[in-house]
Amino acid sequence: MAHSVALDRVQRWMQAVIMTPGTDEEAIASRTAQAEVPLPESRRLVLPSRTLTATERVGIYRDMYLVRLRDALESDYPGVAHFLGGERFRQLVADYVAAHPSRSYTLNRLGDHFPEYLRAAAVPRREFVYDLARLELGVTEAFDEQETAPLPPQAIASVPAEAWADARLVPIAAFRLLAFHYPVSAYLQSVKDGTPHPSTRRSDTWVAVYRRNYALSRLDLGREAHRLLSALASGASLGDAVQSVCAGAQPRRVAEEHLFRWFREWVAGGIFQRVELK
Repeated sequence: MAHSVALDRVQRWMQAVIMTPGTDEEAIASRTAQAEVPLPESRRLVLPSRTLTATERVGIYRDMYLVRLRDALESDYPGVAHFLGGERFRQLVADYVAAHPSRSYTLNRLGDHFPEYLRAAAVPRREFVYDLARLELGVTEAFDEQETAPLPPQAIASVPAEAWADARLVPIAAFRLLAFHYPVSAYLQSVKDGTPHPSTRRSDTWVAVYRRNYALSRLDLGREAHRLLSALASGASLGDAVQSVCAGAQPRRVAEEHLFRWFREWVAGGIFQRVELK
């Protein structure tokens, strides 16, 4: 009888039925579900209503679970959803969650494997979509990171001039530095603004994503600015980072005034949390 089944078994059975791919009948008869409650006994767990069979009632929960997952992924990947269109995105989500089901109490990490999944998926403009998904994952990761206080102006002022060459700048936790082969940041901004989309032709771009006071920002970077910020974020001293960028840049491309301007913008934007002196 239904009342003789332990609650924890019923919960695991319901989870198995909801998360198993296929039709409602296939999910109820699946090996995972029957490991908790055998099929004959499961027929008594959910009773029919006046208008729905027992299987149809279970199907409501299965359908709503997939809708909830789709909503979560669309929230994290609005650019990808917009580019692919509603029907293609819905099918992609169904295939993705079958391959990468939610394993956490929170849906925040549901889309962690989405970019890599898209990399091999049969979608139009796959390389562009892959880059776009990588950007949106970076945004999600920065949003979910712990809040760390940015470097205060007085900390900058207290560093002796002669110490800057060996100083190391530590970025805040909510910081991601990304490089792409397509202009995905401009495309994502056009989706958010509801404006005409820019060209999506191949073009190397670089973006810093960071959060300050719980507000997310995306900073488009040039090649040399990205190289400098990447070196600093990797733990290089300011002197070594500047030297490596200038050595690898085209002649006269990186002027001293550019370096100072980038540094001021990054500090003012709250990208760094502290200065470590030798």
